[in-house]
Amino acid sequence: MGNDSVPFAVDREVPGLIVKFGSYPLHHGGVGAIRSLGRLGVPMYAITEDRYTPAAASRHLTGAFPWPTTGAEEPERLVDGMLRVARRIGRPTVLIPTDEEAAVLIAEHQEPLSGAGFLFPRVEPELPRRLASKQGLHELCVEHGIASPATSFPESYGDIVKFAAAAAFPVVAKNREAFTRRSRPAVNGTTRIETLEGLLGLARDWGERPGVILQEYLPREQAEDWIVHAYFDADSEPRALFTGVKVRSWPPHAGMTANAYVVDNPELADLAARFIKQIGFTGVIDLDLRFDRRDGQYKLLDFNPRMGAQFRLFESESGIDVVRAMHLHLTGRPVPEGEQRAGHRYIVENIDLPALLAYRRSGYTTPHAPPHASGTELAWLAADDMKPFFTMLARFVRPGAKHLYQLWRTNKHGSTTS
Repeated sequence: MGNDSVPFAVDREVPGLIVKFGSYPLHHGGVGAIRSLGRLGVPMYAITEDRYTPAAASRHLTGAFPWPTTGAEEPERLVDGMLRVARRIGRPTVLIPTDEEAAVLIAEHQEPLSGAGFLFPRVEPELPRRLASKQGLHELCVEHGIASPATSFPESYGDIVKFAAAAAFPVVAKNREAFTRRSRPAVNGTTRIETLEGLLGLARDWGERPGVILQEYLPREQAEDWIVHAYFDADSEPRALFTGVKVRSWPPHAGMTANAYVVDNPELADLAARFIKQIGFTGVIDLDLRFDRRDGQYKLLDFNPRMGAQFRLFESESGIDVVRAMHLHLTGRPVPEGEQRAGHRYIVENIDLPALLAYRRSGYTTPHAPPHASGTELAWLAADDMKPFFTMLARFVRPGAKHLYQLWRTNKHGSTTS
């Protein structure tokens, strides 16, 4: 649980609003943000799938706005819905997007949203969409000299056949654009494909214009997964920046963080800060990088231009996380400096158990993870806010069965999909 006796004062007259589109009610990041600011006395609101999500159950939530969406609606419809929410709140409110669709919508419709009283970092409107696109991110990495996995962007089935003939397997397939993942996904998520035949078999279902990218696979025995969370101001200077290492994710090696540690990594922090400065981004970021021991490079896999689900792993000694940093900055208050809490651990209870079983079977280890945690934050269970945990359990039966099936399939077929 976070530190309630923080050495700074927030503006309790300015609420926060969790913005999410699509149906994923078991989202611990939104619960974490509600708790982070709510514990400081900031009124918190959330857009939820219904009134019975874990976020809606939090004692730190002032009000929920049930609004079932798919994430594939026309932007104008989503903006109109946001304006209705603004009228119901009735005062300036900090927006906290938890997915790419929300972050992109805010960036591309800054004028009507700011006119309604919403507060958010002002960013170049097209930049979040480009960063959330796998192809757009790869192009920016090439442009600015940031290492990333070797990547192909097939435009036809014939391109995939040519790629397969020269590729070293396994390879990784990802949906090219974050914005088709819910309406027209080519793959369910980051998918490792073991053989040429397997790739060609999947590709037959992708149509004439496959919406995928194909990447080299970085062998897990030769790699280590790192994360960077930060908040950058209008000059693209970090007001809060944290580095950590993933111990486990679910699905294994390709999915959401299940277990991670705060680990000081000045080289990685400098790399991230330099890249953000070069592209001129402002706001909260969540980066996934894989350290390739074969060439000693950190390779950028994903750039999430919004709060990451595991952001509560990171809190400075002065009580700052990226959500608190953003709220303070947008309300004109100083953001206290402070060292990150090295050795702190974060566990997502509902997905770490299957991940633990899978990683034990594979024998994979994370050398940079400390042997003992200096403290632990749980994603769901909190002594001052128990209802989200029990609501999560009640809604986890079907997803839990799916996780167990994925674990069985991973062990049986040696493939991974997130």
